[in-house]
Amino acid sequence: MATAHFHVVGKVQNVGFRWFTRVAARRLQLAGWVTNLPDGSVEVAASGRQDKLEEFRRVLLRGPDGAEVSAVDDLDPIDSEALEFPFTIRRAGASSSTGTIADK
Repeated sequence: MATAHFHVVGKVQNVGFRWFTRVAARRLQLAGWVTNLPDGSVEVAASGRQDKLEEFRRVLLRGPDGAEVSAVDDLDPIDSEALEFPFTIRRAGASSSTGTIADK
C-alpha cells in the first residue's frame, strides 16, 4: 500500500477544504486524515493505490470552490498502518503519534 503526506498552502481554511478532501478521499477509497494547522494551511495523510494517490494530489491542487491552493508540498511519508479507513477529518491541533508537522 502506497502512502502520501501533504502540506497544502493557500486559502484553504474556512472554505470547506477538509470536507472536500474527505469526500474525495472516500470516493478514491483511501485511508487517512486531514487537519487544519495553526498557520492557516492544511495537512493531509493518505494511503491506497499509487494511481489513486496521484489523482488525490491533483484534486487537492484544485480544491473546492472558494479555495486558492498555492502549493501541495510532499512531506515525509507516514506508516500506512497508522492511517485508518475510512478517511477522517481530525480536529485542529489534535495530537498525533505519527510525527505530523503539527507536532514539530
